[in-house]
Amino acid sequence: MRDTLLIVDVFQDFGHDDGEALLASFRERSDDLTAALARARGSATPIVYANDNAGIWDSDVRGLVERALEGPGRDVVAALLPRSGDRFVVKPRYSAFDHTPLALLLEELECERLLLAGASTEGCVAQTAIAARELGYKVSVVARACATADSRLEAVSLRYLVDVVGVRLVEVADIGRPAT
Repeated sequence: MRDTLLIVDVFQDFGHDDGEALLASFRERSDDLTAALARARGSATPIVYANDNAGIWDSDVRGLVERALEGPGRDVVAALLPRSGDRFVVKPRYSAFDHTPLALLLEELECERLLLAGASTEGCVAQTAIAARELGYKVSVVARACATADSRLEAVSLRYLVDVVGVRLVEVADIGRPAT
């Protein structure tokens, strides 16, 4: 089975209502998120970033990343930078599939199982997981590699994803291992 690690919405300025709580969660879970990237790279698991366009429609990925590096989360963001060979999709909505070429990219990568990490668990990660299942992908969420603005909503979202949507929760150590 071909896995792909999808990193959702890690490049942001945290200048929104939940920004402070989300950034605190990012800092708390940054070791797991960077470990997820390292495991994917070490096992040749393709990495795709899907990031909100922040209302800027020029698809300037470099500018998007640079703005995040200038914000209050620069300490966390700096460890998550894309590398040569990583793919990047700019998205206008919560789901990384909504109005993006992500499905085409995953088809090219022969992806069967999508491993999700990023932010926020109860928002864009959950919406992307639901859309991925609707498109027929096997979906696993690396919960410790996801940041949340509200731990209560995160717990509800993860329970819904598992019980209703059919998503699996996995650990960082599961990245690069065959799915069971």
